[in-house]
Amino acid sequence: MTERSTDVAGRPEGAAAVVIGGGLAGVTAALRLADAGLRVTLLEGRPRLGGLAFSFRRGELTVDNGQHVFLRCCTAYRGFLDRISASHLATLQDRLDVPVLDVAHRSGRLRPGRLRRSALPVPLHLAASLATYPHLSPAERVGVGRAALALRGLDPADPALDDVDFATWLHRHGQSARTVEALWDLVGVATLNATADQASLGLAAMVFKTGLLSEPGAADIGWASVPLGELHDVRARAALEKAGVRVALRTRVTGIVRDADGVWQVDTESGPGGAERLAAGTVVLAVPQREAHALLPKGALPDPDRLLRIDTAPILNLHVIYDRKVLRQPFFAALGTPVQWVFDRTHSSGLASRSGHGQYLAVSQSAAQDDIDRPVAELRARYLPELERLLPAARGAGVRDFFVTRERTATFAPAPGVGRLRPGARTDAPGLFLAGAWTATGWPATMEGAVRSGHSAADAALSGPGRASRRPEREAV
Repeated sequence: MTERSTDVAGRPEGAAAVVIGGGLAGVTAALRLADAGLRVTLLEGRPRLGGLAFSFRRGELTVDNGQHVFLRCCTAYRGFLDRISASHLATLQDRLDVPVLDVAHRSGRLRPGRLRRSALPVPLHLAASLATYPHLSPAERVGVGRAALALRGLDPADPALDDVDFATWLHRHGQSARTVEALWDLVGVATLNATADQASLGLAAMVFKTGLLSEPGAADIGWASVPLGELHDVRARAALEKAGVRVALRTRVTGIVRDADGVWQVDTESGPGGAERLAAGTVVLAVPQREAHALLPKGALPDPDRLLRIDTAPILNLHVIYDRKVLRQPFFAALGTPVQWVFDRTHSSGLASRSGHGQYLAVSQSAAQDDIDRPVAELRARYLPELERLLPAARGAGVRDFFVTRERTATFAPAPGVGRLRPGARTDAPGLFLAGAWTATGWPATMEGAVRSGHSAADAALSGPGRASRRPEREAV
C-alpha cells in the first residue's frame, strides 16, 4: 500500500468521504457531499464517468451506447444538468408530441397517429389526442379514460401494488390486448424496460401517475443534443473538479472494512503498483447491486443476499447510417413491428458535419430479451426491412453502416415483488450508504432514479446519527 500525505493541491489527503462508482448516482452523491463542505474522493473502475449512459468513438462519429431520454417531471435529473452547467445541451419539448406509426393496420397501409397534449389541466390535456388516436377503436379510447381515472386513485407506495403485475390490473379494468399494445406498453416498455405482464403495478402506477396524470407538461420529452459523454463525463468531471472532488478513474475497489476506531478503510487498485488505502468517515457505495453485494461488509444489511434477487433486464440499440435523409422528425414510436422507438442522432454524433451528410438513426429496443444475443447479421436482416416498412424514404437508400450496442444488464427488472428487495440509502453499518437506480427510490431504473438515489445517500450521510464529518479523517497505510 502506498501512503499519500497530500493531494495535488497540497491539502491533507485523508478523505472525509469516499464515493465508489462514477455513474449518475455516484457523481450526484459526490457533488452533494462536496457542496456540503466534505473532502470527497470519487472512485471509478472505468476510464470515464457516466455509468451506463455514455458515449464512444466509432471512426469519425461519437456514438451513445443507447438512446436515453428524460421527461419534464424528471426534476432531479434536470437539476443535475443545471449543477454541471449542461442544461443548454439538452432539448426539451414545449409540449408532448409523439408520432406513432402502425404498420399492421388491416388495410396494409402505414397508418400514422400522434399522442400529444394540450395546455388544458389534467386529465383534459390528453383528452383530444386520445379521442382521435387512430390506433384504438372508439370503445377502446373510452376504456382508456376509465382506466386512467382508476389509476389516479392508486398509491404507488402501497406495498400491495408491488405484488400485482400491471397487465392483470389493466385487464381487470377493461383494457384489451390491443389497448395494452398500442398505448400502455408503448409508454411502459420504454420507461419500465418491461412489458405490462412483467412489470410491478406499483412501479407502473408511479410512471403513469407522475408522467401523464400529475401536471399537463410532466411527460414532455427531453434528450441530449450532444453526446452523452459530453454531459455525464466531460461536464460532470469539470463540475466535480471545481467542487474539489478528487476523481480517480481506472481505480477498482477491492475491499471495504471498518477499523477499531470506526473509520472506514477502502482498498483500491489502479494498475501495477497502484494499490492504495483511503480512510473515510463516510462511504457511499454507488455501484450495481451485484457489485454492491460483493463489497458489502458483514452486518451492513440484515439480508444482503436479497440484492442478488433483484434481476436485470437488457436494452438493445441498433445504429443505422443511411446515405440520405429518411426521417424528418426527431423520433417516432412504432406498432405492429419489432421496432419500438427510432431517434435521429445525426447532429449529436457529428455526422452532420461530415461531407456527404446522410442520416444516423438509433433504434432503441427495451425489454430486449429475445434479441439481445442475436448476431449482428440476424439483427440487420430482421430490422432493416422493418425500417423500410416504417420509412418509405429508406427504401432504396444505401446503408453505410449498421452496428449494435448491447446492455445485457441495463436496468433492474421491475418485476412484481422487486419493491421489497430494494434497500434504502442507509445500511446498518454507521457511515456506509447505498446509491443506484436499483435502490428504493420509488422510481424505475431511469436517469432520474439514479440521480435521486445519489441525493438520498448524500442526504442520509449528512443528517441524523453518525452524520458525515466535515473534517478529514486520518488515512491508514
